[in-house]
Amino acid sequence: MNLRSGYDDDLRLAHVMADQVDGLTMSRFKAQDLRVETKPDLTPVSDADKAAEELIRSQLSRARSRDAVHGEEGADTGFGPRRWVVDPIDGTKNFVRGVPVWATLIALMDGDEVVVGVVSAPALGRRWWAAQGTGAWTGKSLASATQLQVSRVDRLADASLSYSSLTGWEECGRLDGFLDLARSVWRTRAYGDFWSHVLVAEGAVDVSCEPELELHDMAALVPIVTEAGGSFTSIDGTPGPLGGSALVTNGLLHEQALEALRA
Repeated sequence: MNLRSGYDDDLRLAHVMADQVDGLTMSRFKAQDLRVETKPDLTPVSDADKAAEELIRSQLSRARSRDAVHGEEGADTGFGPRRWVVDPIDGTKNFVRGVPVWATLIALMDGDEVVVGVVSAPALGRRWWAAQGTGAWTGKSLASATQLQVSRVDRLADASLSYSSLTGWEECGRLDGFLDLARSVWRTRAYGDFWSHVLVAEGAVDVSCEPELELHDMAALVPIVTEAGGSFTSIDGTPGPLGGSALVTNGLLHEQALEALRA
């Protein structure tokens, strides 16, 4: 990886933080004394989630003290156009059940634009990242990486679709549109969470979607998908991670997928 960006130092910092968090989260994965609580929104949170976010916030307070921070588990801090967005463990339900599909998501936003994204899934031995203008990459380190490229599938009938669950679509009144999309494609699988979306960036999946998401669920994924040549909008077509949902495609299928979801 030798392409340069104005955010190279921020990308390196995100990798350093991901390295540290990977060590912490892997030490708690499948731990017999893992403590799990239920948050007010009835989703689980483990001691590993909290410790991972605290570690990232501590690093940022030293290395980027002027930047704002938004995390899933803690209160927002700081002001200004530069804002770090952190999901310490995306896929906590998998984490607490011993399923290895979970990841730490670290993003940097400059205004409303996501300019750095790192997704690290240590139990899978995988990491994905991108900075503005550098392309999207996967590998063990910055020095040893393979560039990502979305697929060239241009018909829904030939496409692979990944999603997280059916209940979310039903709860928001969009199940019929989702089922129309699912019936239109060649293959459906529920890989779920971050995994669905990075698979689009890799070209292994052509379309992924989730009906209800928060900023921290999506921010790190946006540059990885778009720098790989894909499109990332809400299910209503709002670009980026601010629309409360995600439709991720290889770009060629985006309008077709939006049309199906509007049913």
